[in-house]
Amino acid sequence: MGVTTYQIILEVIHYLFFIYSIAAIGSYLLLAAISGVETVEYKRKNSFVNYKEIMSSNISPSISIIAPAYNESLNIVENVRSLLSNHYVNYNVIIVNDGSKDDSLEKLIEVYDLVLVDYLINEQIPTKPLRKGIYKSINPAFEKLIIVDKENGGKSDALNMGLNISNNKYVACIDVDCLLLEDSLQKMIKPFLETTDRRVIAAGGVIRISNSCVVIDGKLHDVNFPKKLLEQGQILEYIRAFLLGRMAWSRLNGLLVISGAFGLFDKKIAIRVGGYDTKTVGEDMELVVRMRGHMEELKKKYKVAYIPDPLCWTEAPDNYKIFISQRNRWTRGTIETLRRHRKIGFNPKYKALGMLSYPYWFFFERLAPVIEVVGLFYFGILILLNLVRWDYSIAFITLAYLFTVFFSLIALVTEELTYHQYKKKGTGFRLLRIAFLEPIVTHPFILYAAIRGNIDYYFNKNKKWGEMTRKGMTKG
Repeated sequence: MGVTTYQIILEVIHYLFFIYSIAAIGSYLLLAAISGVETVEYKRKNSFVNYKEIMSSNISPSISIIAPAYNESLNIVENVRSLLSNHYVNYNVIIVNDGSKDDSLEKLIEVYDLVLVDYLINEQIPTKPLRKGIYKSINPAFEKLIIVDKENGGKSDALNMGLNISNNKYVACIDVDCLLLEDSLQKMIKPFLETTDRRVIAAGGVIRISNSCVVIDGKLHDVNFPKKLLEQGQILEYIRAFLLGRMAWSRLNGLLVISGAFGLFDKKIAIRVGGYDTKTVGEDMELVVRMRGHMEELKKKYKVAYIPDPLCWTEAPDNYKIFISQRNRWTRGTIETLRRHRKIGFNPKYKALGMLSYPYWFFFERLAPVIEVVGLFYFGILILLNLVRWDYSIAFITLAYLFTVFFSLIALVTEELTYHQYKKKGTGFRLLRIAFLEPIVTHPFILYAAIRGNIDYYFNKNKKWGEMTRKGMTKG
């Protein structure tokens, strides 16, 4: 191979990395701009909404909150109290105890005065069988509560059991450790009520991190900023993803994922497509893509909506082992979903879903960590061969770092101008500090977890869901 050909190959590789980087940066900036427009419009429209009418009306659409629980003894009582504290009128709460090995069920029976009842289950989706049965409370104060005790089948199987049991029109599927704000349901149901030209099949909301926050009687009383850099990095990451990403995809009607922590679904459509897939670790994303694909194939007008209000607070990993396990699972879930629904990708039959959402997710979510690692190895080879142009390399690395910081600063400014959840003195400075530290402190572990996720997906036969060890929310 001649020198000229060798140089051409190097130049082509350089240009490919450069083009990919420019495309990624351009897409992030475009999404941020669209998100800004959508947020302003949402805030303007929202200022005229009377949520008291929605939450007090007996003709409000019926909703079932479905929360799978597995070994959640530490938080279960407080979390159920939180779910029962919602101000919405027409709803119930279905807790599916998925074969817990701890004393979760015993705590619930004692605190909520539960007794076994006969309950007709419309088994439209196959699930693991009941263990002890279905419980309801003899205390009228807890009449909205249903507890299901079943054999362990995993989160998806537990959610499917909830879909079978629910008699309501909509289902809000959440993680039981999540803390819902009192007005969360009336805000989530709003797009289903106001959209008349198409069918809203699902809606998601902003998820915030509850680490170090104070919870009293199932309600969020004090928002604190955690001390660990890992937790702080995740707060920034969540703000960036939810305020600058999903708002834009909502406007484009291109959302592919609704966080498993809290999402509201049209139950009829969810059951029609078969409910949650029990063979994937990315059940939340997979269900949304399957529901969207179903509506596209029927040529029906539909929408997946998104609410930018902070409606749900959840506990995030506070150590790197659990954090890596979580991100590993997210990566495997993304790969599984995109592979299972590859017929959608780059297919004009699926319109924006196939020609916009899927390609973006494939190139800038699925392939991004792989391309980044390939780039690092390539850079290492160039160093060994003494072929690095250090002026160019240092400028490129600096610009990449500064763009990451700049994008985080845009997210923080958006947060301050809209929902401003972190109000305590000194928090603003700490958020700014983590914006500069996160690319160094948190991102390398995200990258490592993503690569491990790729390796585990393709080479590790034991593809476990992974466990999230809870420490419990701070109680006042």
